[in-house]
Amino acid sequence: MACGSSWRLILALASLLALMVPAVAVTDAFAGHAIAPESQVDWRTHLTKVDDAVAESDVPVAVLRWRDAYAAALRSRHWEGLVAVGDVYRRLGDLGGFKKAAEVKARTIYLAALFRARQEASLDGVLRAAEAFAELGDAPVVEQCLKLARPLAAETRDARADRRLRVFAERWEARRLEVEHQNELGREGNVR
Repeated sequence: MACGSSWRLILALASLLALMVPAVAVTDAFAGHAIAPESQVDWRTHLTKVDDAVAESDVPVAVLRWRDAYAAALRSRHWEGLVAVGDVYRRLGDLGGFKKAAEVKARTIYLAALFRARQEASLDGVLRAAEAFAELGDAPVVEQCLKLARPLAAETRDARADRRLRVFAERWEARRLEVEHQNELGREGNVR
């Protein structure tokens, strides 16, 4: 009887071990894909290098450093880095004489940031992307951002979130009306 109990115990331990090995393997596989905290903000280090190159008036080097920042922002899988590198690229475009091309690229980056912010259910991210699109004068996308932001603000059930959304929407409406007014004045000036 003691011999039978030993075999049962050995068999039970072997079965338990057989079940644990795949569980540990799966856990290790997922852990290997986890984003290390430093990779979430690695783009900041690269943007500092961009700023250093800009301070030395070396736009070509700044653009090369920016590419590293952009790659790091993509790896971070969050919206913050994408918005930051989009902003910096627009600044580089102003400095380097490729403003329109920089705006086109930044717009694409801001769209990626918007999608990530929406995926993260980040009201701050959606509103920050909306600000970037507003700076580009992209009214339809700003309106889409506001449509995405409203349910996010409602889900938070936080008065501050509602206030942030309302303040942004009011600022956007004032800016939109100002741009429309400027456009009308420009058309009237061309008619005379």
